[in-house]
Amino acid sequence: MWKAPYRPRTDSISQSYPDGLVTICAVTDGAKPGYKPKPQLHPKGELPFAEQRLGLTRRYTALQAQVDVERVVRVPAGIPVSTQDVAIVTGSARQYRIEMVQTVDEVYPSSLDLTLARMEQLPMEEVGESDLA
Repeated sequence: MWKAPYRPRTDSISQSYPDGLVTICAVTDGAKPGYKPKPQLHPKGELPFAEQRLGLTRRYTALQAQVDVERVVRVPAGIPVSTQDVAIVTGSARQYRIEMVQTVDEVYPSSLDLTLARMEQLPMEEVGESDLA
């Protein structure tokens, strides 16, 4: 017999993530002790995302703070995401700095809105699990 999925609230909206995958990476120092810091990306995980509208208020408020916000994506709250992480959108290979992480209460499953700003520096190299040994 088919059973409906459990939903903790009846007023929530189902959220889909049809726009692709985003890789969340932690930035760590890959240099030997005593040498110049060399930032490296260590993947935390891949999450599906849904593109959200970048409103004028958010855009111009960010420009006042001299931050070039390029997009807002909604991801499921599966792994811990912080503003010190880097997001890489699969397919574009462009790296974004995560400027703000906001929880979204009115959707199911629980989701996060990530405000992404374009990184002006050269891309950092990504370190996979096999490179850590």
